[in-house]
Amino acid sequence: MDIGVFIPINNNGWLTSTTSPQYKPSFELNRQVVQKAERYGLDFALSMIKLHGFGGPSQFWDYGLESFTLMAGLASVTSRIKLFASIAVLTMPPPIAARMAVTIDSIAPGRFGVNIVSGWQKAEYSQMGIWPGTEHFNNRYQFCAEYVDIMRELWEHGESSYQGRFFQMEECKLLPMPSARIPIICAAQSDKGTRFAAEYGDYNFCVGFGVNEPQRVAPSIARLTAATAETGRDVGALVMQMVIADETDEAAMAKWQHYCDGIDHEAMAWRNEQAGADKTTDPYATANRQKMQGGNPTNQGVFVGSYATVARLLDEMAEIPGLRGVMLTFDDFLIGMEQFGTRIQPLMKSRAHLLAAA
Repeated sequence: MDIGVFIPINNNGWLTSTTSPQYKPSFELNRQVVQKAERYGLDFALSMIKLHGFGGPSQFWDYGLESFTLMAGLASVTSRIKLFASIAVLTMPPPIAARMAVTIDSIAPGRFGVNIVSGWQKAEYSQMGIWPGTEHFNNRYQFCAEYVDIMRELWEHGESSYQGRFFQMEECKLLPMPSARIPIICAAQSDKGTRFAAEYGDYNFCVGFGVNEPQRVAPSIARLTAATAETGRDVGALVMQMVIADETDEAAMAKWQHYCDGIDHEAMAWRNEQAGADKTTDPYATANRQKMQGGNPTNQGVFVGSYATVARLLDEMAEIPGLRGVMLTFDDFLIGMEQFGTRIQPLMKSRAHLLAAA
């Protein structure tokens, strides 16, 4: 099972709480996180793109860096780990994103990939006057499909004259071409999104739920597996998963409860209001999936426990059919990376090949 880290490009990571560790994003913080990940044999690091925070007392995600420029900097200070930047497709023409990807590939040959962000939060784009309207909720995966088609034409052939509904290219050029195939990551959960991932992605993120319930993500992975069976493509399922660990189950659970006690209800309400603009009835779409998280101060599944407990839960998740890997978040990323590298990973059967190689 591959292991990656979802690096803290926005403030306070993935805990919408006033009592969780509070910190601002910086290149230095993310450099330390990714270099630790590389030192401990993790396979990849990914940075998201978020252009408008949720506010509230925690100012959740109000502070954020830009994904491509951050990963370009990290490419220059790493040597092995794979790096993925996220592109908000409404903000930039596909030939510019494709050229930026080639530039980072020249810094880290064969180690760079792109995560496609279709855009669900109106405020991110209306603040800049580029929100296309509510029709985007229905059109966004067709928009993304054309976007990826153009990038791949440019990467594979050095030019594109693509003529689509949303984009029209006229002998668009891109040289040099990348040193290796640039993989595409999707983060789609709805039926439309899953079909898009099965047709265009190399990986797709599936989101778990609950606390210490690794099997709850299995239906999402199964949906992706079924969709890829129809397209005949190999699309790996990656799960976003938070880890909160300590010496004992009791100590870790006490931390988790402390974070839950400080949940930023104002920020969460703003997020839910934004998500509610999409009137889809698909239970796996962003608007409805977030309601399934209940009162947790995060948007993903959480493993809470001792180092041995977390290792066991990750190994249990590794047994889910169709799973390719897990992307980890932590309450405190510097401490969490040390805990994972020195105390959790050595106990994992699904990562035993690393110890054997060492």
